[in-house]
Amino acid sequence: MTCLFCAVPQERIITTNERAYAIRDGFPVTPLHTLIIPKRHAVDYFELTKEELLACDELIKKIQQDIKAEDAMVDGFNIGMNVGLSAGQTVFHCHIHLIPRRTGDVENPRGGVRHTIPGKGFY
Repeated sequence: MTCLFCAVPQERIITTNERAYAIRDGFPVTPLHTLIIPKRHAVDYFELTKEELLACDELIKKIQQDIKAEDAMVDGFNIGMNVGLSAGQTVFHCHIHLIPRRTGDVENPRGGVRHTIPGKGFY
């Protein structure tokens, strides 16, 4: 079976560099939710080389600026990865979620990514 992220159509790619590319998420959590994906097939974050990490980081920062320029309502971001089946990974090619946030998009954002385990977000 072909890896979903090893066979992304060129027209979906919004930006790229030598070792990584970015696409909008097919099932966005918020508008402009973007995935940053290393070009080399690596199952997860822990398989990335230093060069791939730097390439992904470069795109995260570029896309963050692009999103803020496109939507002035964006005033926060969640950055996350799922590593392993128990963490919710469904596509086993490393990808980083850059999720734009806007004031009021949820009633109480306190805890952010801590909400991946229900009941653990608020402290």
